Amino acid sequence: WDETHFGKMASYYINRTFFFDVHPPLGKMLIGLAGYVSGYDGTFPFEKPGDRYEQHSYVGMRGFCAFLGSCLVPFAYLTVLELSKSLPAALLTAFILIFDTGCITLSQYILLDPILLFFLMGAVLSVVKCNSCGDRPFSASWWFWLSLTGVNLAGAMGVKFVGLFVVLLVGLHTVYDLWDLLGSLSLSLVTFGKHLLARVLCLILLPLALYTAMFAVHFTVLNKSGPGDGFFSSAFQSRLIGNNLHNVSMPEHLAYGSVVTMKNLRMAGGYLHSHWHLYPEGIGARQQQVTAYLHKDLNNLWIIKKHDSDTADLSDPSSPVEFVRHGDIIRLEHKETSRNLHSHQHEAPLTKKHFQVTGYGINGTGDSNDFWRIEVVGRKAGKLIKVLRSQVRLTHVATGCILGSSGKTLPKWGWEQVEVTCTPYLKESPNSLWNFEDHINPKLPNISLDVLKPSFAEILLESHMVMIRGNSGLKPKDNEVTSKPWHWPINYQGLRFSGVNETDYRVYLLGNPVIWWLNLVTIGLYLLIAVSTAVTLKRGVQLTSELKELARVVLCGGGLIMLGWLLHYLPFFMMGRVLYFHHYFPAMLFSSMLTGITWDTLLKFCAGFLSPSATARKVYGGVFLALVLLILYSFYLFHPLSYGMIGPVASDPSSPMAGLRWMDSWEF
Repeated sequence: WDETHFGKMASYYINRTFFFDVHPPLGKMLIGLAGYVSGYDGTFPFEKPGDRYEQHSYVGMRGFCAFLGSCLVPFAYLTVLELSKSLPAALLTAFILIFDTGCITLSQYILLDPILLFFLMGAVLSVVKCNSCGDRPFSASWWFWLSLTGVNLAGAMGVKFVGLFVVLLVGLHTVYDLWDLLGSLSLSLVTFGKHLLARVLCLILLPLALYTAMFAVHFTVLNKSGPGDGFFSSAFQSRLIGNNLHNVSMPEHLAYGSVVTMKNLRMAGGYLHSHWHLYPEGIGARQQQVTAYLHKDLNNLWIIKKHDSDTADLSDPSSPVEFVRHGDIIRLEHKETSRNLHSHQHEAPLTKKHFQVTGYGINGTGDSNDFWRIEVVGRKAGKLIKVLRSQVRLTHVATGCILGSSGKTLPKWGWEQVEVTCTPYLKESPNSLWNFEDHINPKLPNISLDVLKPSFAEILLESHMVMIRGNSGLKPKDNEVTSKPWHWPINYQGLRFSGVNETDYRVYLLGNPVIWWLNLVTIGLYLLIAVSTAVTLKRGVQLTSELKELARVVLCGGGLIMLGWLLHYLPFFMMGRVLYFHHYFPAMLFSSMLTGITWDTLLKFCAGFLSPSATARKVYGGVFLALVLLILYSFYLFHPLSYGMIGPVASDPSSPMAGLRWMDSWEF
């Protein structure tokens, strides 16, 4: 399944080839490093799930992910132990995570999820440990856990943007903590200031510095041209060895008579392109096609001319150079076919509310629909236009529409290139902005493009813009199994990791049903207990010291975990991008910890009513044992989902898994 993505990306790091992904780089860099250290040479193609690794050394990468996935158990155990001060609660949480088929399946492959979950749980554990050092602030252990929280936050953010939710959790907890300190009259304001500064340093500045450093390493390692070039701007591409813009020299400012290529600024935007083929009958005017084409090609070349005169006199070497300025009205003549870039009020082929863009005229002679006003974003009239750096907008003089690329792919007649239109909606977007990439003009001095290379801050900003656009552009493909957030807590539908047919080795990502349904019931149970505890305390009911401690565990410890579950689950209801079952696993860790805390508290509370204490202990131990045995038996039944199934599919009555299809939506 996703090994084809992340394994391939590890290969790119080992080969130093630039690529694009919608997630920040830390997870892939760590997988690449694990592969490099364990002897993987980066040559396996990772084409489709189920391909054999043969002699390639992949165990290091899988082992690394499995190791981080295994760390979730001790992290969760220690977190619950710290919050509840109860060994059985911590053990129940550990049992849940050890015997959950979903956690096993997700941790044993080359995926980002175990790495994300490792940092996420690390952050939660660190913040809880730091809390327990609250009675001795500014001690060595306090600083250690506070700094470690910052490191883990940077790690979680550096693997996937979902790491933001744990940042939010720690942020809210810290604000609550500081508010509490502010109310303590035994603290001077100077000491409170120190507390505030310590948290700003360890929880804001340290994670930001580490996060930025990850990108610095990412850009330094990936210095060769690769499949990710086209997603980025021309200036960005000029950094990459092997790219046709690397170490090139060309004139800096645009002049009349220059031969140029224009690149659209939308993600993976193509070059403005034309060819001899005409638009077919019934699609606008039957004139020459203008498209956006993703590859370098001679048909991407255009000549810049004045709108009111021919440029023949400009090609005379003795004539003075005249620069193009912001606000000028120009014509663009296609070099190969000598047709002008033209628009009119016929509708575009695919985006019906936009106007059609064509190539029109003979040998550069056309009509007034060939005139375009060139404007640079954020510039004043009369300013010169820079190659690579200036972002320009072309406004059609006659209709007032703006030249842009819709991003839609044309049918066979348009050679499956990208549609170019003229949009009457004057909304600023990357689709309607262009930059000049190639620039040929023998009358102007060439300068090295190194001068125009973007700074690190610009690269960092651009890569984030591209990642955010990429994330929001992730829409489901045809026939793809996607899931809704309400499916996840009820374990409604799993995810095929490999294999479809009887002959395949099939692995299916599905949570252990007993565990997941126990977690779901427990969330309701916790809310009941928390509300009744809060009401009891509010009414001033006299409690024994034991019950007071239980109330503290429920409201403070359980409250933190419940908030974690809500923050890692509810935001998915508002996301427009494609969602998968594995997105629930961060929330699942929180609900598993909540299960440990809630059942322990509930049983202790019930046992408090039983006397003698020996009976109470037996009831408490018996229910715990029953829960653990139930979890173990369920794991025994469903473990083939994680470790692989062969033979008939579960929908076949003769399959050993047939009796385990408790829900029709499970497709193992």
